[in-house]
Amino acid sequence: MSEIRILLLPRCAIAAKVRFLLVLFCATLVGCSSATEERGAANIRAVNHTKGAINWMKVNGYGVHGGGGRGCCIGLPLTWRPGLVAEIEWEVDPDPFAKVKRRPVEEGVGFDKDAAAEHVAKYKRFKAIVPIPEWPGKESCEFNVHFLTCNRVKVITACLALHHPDYPIKDGDSLEEPNTCPK
Repeated sequence: MSEIRILLLPRCAIAAKVRFLLVLFCATLVGCSSATEERGAANIRAVNHTKGAINWMKVNGYGVHGGGGRGCCIGLPLTWRPGLVAEIEWEVDPDPFAKVKRRPVEEGVGFDKDAAAEHVAKYKRFKAIVPIPEWPGKESCEFNVHFLTCNRVKVITACLALHHPDYPIKDGDSLEEPNTCPK
């Protein structure tokens, strides 16, 4: 038969632990601000200027379809402030038009398992922290993530259509991948 032992702590040890937990709780509250920042939401759009396919992207952890996909939403402060950044993660298929062996008809529709795995193994993942540029007033409208050559990314908050003459990125569709990328 096993023996159960109850460990009784002296009253001062219990009080010290309670004080420690109370101080820890108060310290965590100090990090919270009672001031609330007015926030709004903007649609997220992926704009691909590369020859590869953007399979997917995440903006601050929220997933969106890549390569021209659009999704809802990213929370932004209503008024821009210095220091705003976004963490962008994405996956690229560097050869989206590759001929991948298909299964024989009698095995059903789809790709050969080994050939598909070999193609998927060539996918590359990237991550960048990019500044969010200033927007006028309280209208951020859309949060456009532009995928540029050399695995660079730029975000634009704009209320203008992509091909509007005043849109901040000019000639984005005509970008050619250089032979070597800057490091």
